[in-house]
Amino acid sequence: MIKDGFQPTIGLEIHVELDTKSKMFCSCPNDPNERHPNINICPVCMGHPGVLPVINEEAVKKTIKVGLALNCHISSYSKFDRKSYFYPDLPKGYQISQFYIPLCKNGYLEINGKKIRIREIHLEEDTGKLIHDEKGRYSLVDFNRAGIPLMELVTEPDLKSAKEARKFAQELQLILRYLNVSGADMEKGQMRVEANVSVSKGDKLGTKVEIKNLNSFRSLEKGIEYEIQRQINVLKSGREVIQETRGWYEDKEVTESQREKEYSHDYRYFPEPDLPPLLITQEYLQELKAEIPELPSQRRERFKKEYGLEEKEVEVFIKNKDLGEYFEKVVSELKNWTKSVEFKRKLSSLEEKKLIKLCANYILCDLQGLLKKAEITGEDFLITPENFAEFITMIYEDRISSRIAKVVLAEMFKTGADPSHIIEEKKLIQIRDLDEIQKLAQKILSVNQKAVQDYQSGKTNALQFLIGQLMRETSGKVDPQKAEEVFKKLLQKY
Repeated sequence: MIKDGFQPTIGLEIHVELDTKSKMFCSCPNDPNERHPNINICPVCMGHPGVLPVINEEAVKKTIKVGLALNCHISSYSKFDRKSYFYPDLPKGYQISQFYIPLCKNGYLEINGKKIRIREIHLEEDTGKLIHDEKGRYSLVDFNRAGIPLMELVTEPDLKSAKEARKFAQELQLILRYLNVSGADMEKGQMRVEANVSVSKGDKLGTKVEIKNLNSFRSLEKGIEYEIQRQINVLKSGREVIQETRGWYEDKEVTESQREKEYSHDYRYFPEPDLPPLLITQEYLQELKAEIPELPSQRRERFKKEYGLEEKEVEVFIKNKDLGEYFEKVVSELKNWTKSVEFKRKLSSLEEKKLIKLCANYILCDLQGLLKKAEITGEDFLITPENFAEFITMIYEDRISSRIAKVVLAEMFKTGADPSHIIEEKKLIQIRDLDEIQKLAQKILSVNQKAVQDYQSGKTNALQFLIGQLMRETSGKVDPQKAEEVFKKLLQKY
């Protein structure tokens, strides 16, 4: 994206809290939901003299999995280093990290056909959490988070727009969730993004500015957009951009200077003397590769090809993995139904696509609406894939109208009962006999003469009114399309 003759260059640093039972170097629980401060702490994560850290194997394993999923080279030999700096939420006065030999290097993530290079993925420990008094009188420290396994991913400066940066972060979040290495919830601080932004003319890169406090995808995009324009304005005025760290302030939608940017030598890195190096064998890598599931990009392509869904529909199923898996289970049940003895004909490929499309529509619209309400009320999801498949076949075979379908689905969601039982119990069987529909339609016409006259005078809305009256009379047990056909034939006689 070139703006006012300037080319933005963007790199991301993304911190991810890994989902492990214990912390990175001690046995304290890794519990992000703990609300009582300073409960999950011990002498190791508090940095007491004489204690020795122990490497969390699960954290190493999950970091390597991410590296494999992102096409990285996995170091056969890796080690930890000390990153020295003083801050109130860093109890040891240094952080155990990986500077010289990270676990994963030289990977990439493809976004919209473009490979965004990943410089490295390394493993470290998180800091504590500062809680500031609203009046600025004091700050408190909660060390529950101190020592939690923290994976940091650093991209090369390959991103060229705020939208591209947002897309990268969103796709990474999906991958982390598919791998089951982290919830990666930005609102909970499980995934934290920092952006390095510069603008320039020509091939020479501009001065890099780091943006912090980007705690949502919206903040990431807005913060980068603002910083790009700010730097362009600085350069246009004849001034120079200063290398610094700036914070994003959501309420004002601006970045503001926090401090001048540190350099690596400021941290006085040196090898961590209390931890042994990590030796990663090819056999171990092969074991981890076998555990990697189908990734979002692979599933995205398969859903398009296998089910013939539109891009927007596929994207909902990809972002909501559980919903996508439920959809596939229902489709499998539908395929079993078409092969059953009760089903006496073979569906054409076009009919199969229509059936799958109908299934996707009801899951993405009606069912998802009920699921969102359930999240608020805390209701359990009771509809089995078998029952939902039966529900879809009833609609497809015109055994229930769309209006009755909503009633049946709501009851299925509430009770978990099968649709046949609900229809029988509530007497919702569709009226399909044409003679019966005609008698009912005649009755509606006889008591709605004004609507008949309006229709004859060219007011087509009158027809919809008559159909609506029939739907009310039969509690939606007549298919609206059939009702329309019947009314049109009867109205020709008037």
